Amino acid sequence: MRYMLAACCALLLCALAPVFKAQEERPQAFVGAQIITVSGQPIQNGVLVVSRGKIVAVGSRGTTNIPANAQTVDVSGKVIMPGLVDTHSHIGGGAGGDGSGPIQPETRILDSINVRDSGLMRARAGGITTVNVMPGSALLSSGQTLYLKLRKGKIVDDLLIKDAQGNIAGGLKMANGTNPLRPGSSGPFPGTRAKSASLVREQLLKAQEYREKIRRAKGDATKLPARDLALEALVEALEGKRVVHFHTHRHDDILTALRLSKEFGFRIVLQHVSEGWKVADEINQAKAPSSIIIIDSPGGKLETVDVSFQTGAALERTGALVGFHTDDYITDSRFFLRSAAIAVRAGMSRDKALYAMTMAGARMLDLGDRTGTLEAGKDADFIILSGDPLSVYSKVLETYVEGVRVFDRNNAEDRLFAVGGYGAGHDQMLDFDCFDHSLEEGK
Repeated sequence: MRYMLAACCALLLCALAPVFKAQEERPQAFVGAQIITVSGQPIQNGVLVVSRGKIVAVGSRGTTNIPANAQTVDVSGKVIMPGLVDTHSHIGGGAGGDGSGPIQPETRILDSINVRDSGLMRARAGGITTVNVMPGSALLSSGQTLYLKLRKGKIVDDLLIKDAQGNIAGGLKMANGTNPLRPGSSGPFPGTRAKSASLVREQLLKAQEYREKIRRAKGDATKLPARDLALEALVEALEGKRVVHFHTHRHDDILTALRLSKEFGFRIVLQHVSEGWKVADEINQAKAPSSIIIIDSPGGKLETVDVSFQTGAALERTGALVGFHTDDYITDSRFFLRSAAIAVRAGMSRDKALYAMTMAGARMLDLGDRTGTLEAGKDADFIILSGDPLSVYSKVLETYVEGVRVFDRNNAEDRLFAVGGYGAGHDQMLDFDCFDHSLEEGK
């Protein structure tokens, strides 16, 4: 009898499978909200139609075609905008290179990220849908970064972004300034800024030589050099396949990073640029994108003493590409939108600040054709807000990645990550509780 019942259930599920699939593929039409597309003017009483993870249509109500089978979601009085792009974060508890050497481009943050870490839920609660997860800045190069879509997933593979060739998307982390210095060290670490730059040059020259040996071999295995994972990663940077995300604060360090980029021809995104306002023209002339961080409390390192809220405005005036990042936990991912609000208060235009939170970051990660704006054909990455995105009173109500809701403030568990409280963080710390609550909850 038990087997007959199981067989009947299996047959029933097979019969209903087309129905379930049709429900999954059913378009959704979000109607009535103000839609900030970032690619154009805001749309009042707008319509956003999504299907199978993509944006199908964006426009005003009454002029935009809504499919007959679409599920209509009334979001009147709300605001919809593209999902936020965080170009520099440390969510997931990952780490790159260690203390064995100053330059370790072969290490991959991919191999150390825990996507079940609560940091990812905090990011979703903040409206972040795409993120560049980085290793730290204690080395001149601490390894390869990873671009992730914050889908709901059990393993890191579920969140990976791949390019047209199937390669995992990511950049290369490099740093200068105070962090990589080890003054007085007897080891291979630099003690001065000049030594830092010379060590980087030395490795990049080796990478050029390694690349040339591979070219001369012309596929002959007997002539190929011994495989070197570190040099392979640097060659990818030299060939533009991997963007260099360069941690730098002081104006002289910024210029050193730009000098190295020009000398070796690698693509660069300047990260932090605390004194970017001092060399805004030089940054623009180098056509270097800048991802800046907004720190709204005193303290930190001496090299950041001249950090300014006006950096975004100064760079905007020159025409340079400007984005924002959290460097989470330096800035909590849940409050990422506040970065744009503070930059506007300091003189940045509203449009460019919203662009910096979305499309600018997408461009820096080579993902501008997929996300960053609300346009037909792009991934359905968007957030629903209770009000204006630059208002301190506004809240992220829902976050969608490729058309799937990954955060819902009305859900008690999701809300916990949005507002804080017991259970909302530090989940990778030691816990000596003898009872595993996750087993009880079936997680």
